[in-house]
Amino acid sequence: MAILNFSDVLKKVGLDPKEVKLIRHALSDKRFRECYKAGMVHEYTQHQKAGFSKGYSYWITFISDGGTYARLHSCCRVNGFVADIPDVCPAGLPDCEAKKYRGESAFFDLEPVDLLKDYEGKLVIDWGGSARMWHQKATTEKPIVAIESRNQKPFAGFEQLILSFDDLKEVIENDTDYELWHAAMSSVNAVYLIVDTRTGNRYVGSTYGYDGLLGRWSVYVSTGGHGNNKGMISHLKSANHSCHDLQFSVLQVLSKSLSDHQIIDAETLWKKKLLTCEPFGMNHN
Repeated sequence: MAILNFSDVLKKVGLDPKEVKLIRHALSDKRFRECYKAGMVHEYTQHQKAGFSKGYSYWITFISDGGTYARLHSCCRVNGFVADIPDVCPAGLPDCEAKKYRGESAFFDLEPVDLLKDYEGKLVIDWGGSARMWHQKATTEKPIVAIESRNQKPFAGFEQLILSFDDLKEVIENDTDYELWHAAMSSVNAVYLIVDTRTGNRYVGSTYGYDGLLGRWSVYVSTGGHGNNKGMISHLKSANHSCHDLQFSVLQVLSKSLSDHQIIDAETLWKKKLLTCEPFGMNHN
């Protein structure tokens, strides 16, 4: 049982969870990602079906980088809506979203409120296994998994995750400042890429365990860069090759619900795409 649920925070600031709708936007969604990059999360959220807010006075928006964790973005009061005719489409909205303003849905008047201002960008919840249900009642309990402190480093998302070996070592060993990174990285499995930035040699791997990406990449740190992989061991033993030249990045985020077989299939496909098996790369199989 969670020590603190998001509904507890709502009650603390005077909001009745029955009147609140929770919205989870995912950066894996192409249309949302384009709006996010344009700094138009609020405008993207305003565009919904006409009956979307029936029975709700407030919307609270979260953003997910992958897995089931989501970070608090904003809290808004709903003041009604108008038809989504092209004339009400916000200026600068990416075309992938703007073209959907056809008068068939609604454009909501959302007024930002400061009730949760201190938590915005800092509070992380576990949305749960029903990630496809991107909007839910606030009465559905969402455990709080982290509240970022002043010194904590924000997690920019898996698409932006490109780390040198030395950067990765800092992330793995500093679980206080990188608490949000640890939470995000342990929540997913992934296919990842390691590149020797001096030679261009590449290695593709994947994660299966309980600790997900965090657990697997921790092994690379503890073993001095090779992660117990034969190809990596051979490479790093060669002259002029150093773990400090290695770069780590994520190719594909995978759900922990996938079987080992499905993960291996995804890894194999990336090996073929990137030609990472010998003689071009460091994969031995």
